[in-house]
Amino acid sequence: MTDPLVYTFFVDGDNFTSAGEASVKMKKNLRMLGIAPDAIRRVAIAMYEGEINMVIHAGGGTATVSVFHDRIDIVLEDNGPGIADVELAMREGFSTASDNIRNLGFGAGMGLPNMKKNTDSMSIDSTVGVGTRIAMTVNL
Repeated sequence: MTDPLVYTFFVDGDNFTSAGEASVKMKKNLRMLGIAPDAIRRVAIAMYEGEINMVIHAGGGTATVSVFHDRIDIVLEDNGPGIADVELAMREGFSTASDNIRNLGFGAGMGLPNMKKNTDSMSIDSTVGVGTRIAMTVNL
């Protein structure tokens, strides 16, 4: 098995304007690698939603993307408050975002559901008071 190409991005939790930079950079990287457009779109959506969630809820974090010949693995990690009820958080429309965040046009409760819809597998490991790790895979 060939070693994957690994990209790591820091997501600034204090800057809404930079949220999405990692997904844009990854999109460009995947284009240069000749990855199929549909796979690029799915990776970009999943990453963007995760980045926004890290900014809104967790004060930032990291996104690590590993590109293999047959798949793309995305791992998002933060040291935020954690998700108290993952099953509830996966429901479309459920959000713990503040009114201030909603007034900015975010926090509609579609982040996690969109991440799941655009990946072939997704797992969430979250501990209240410790943080969250989301692992996603897009098959090629």
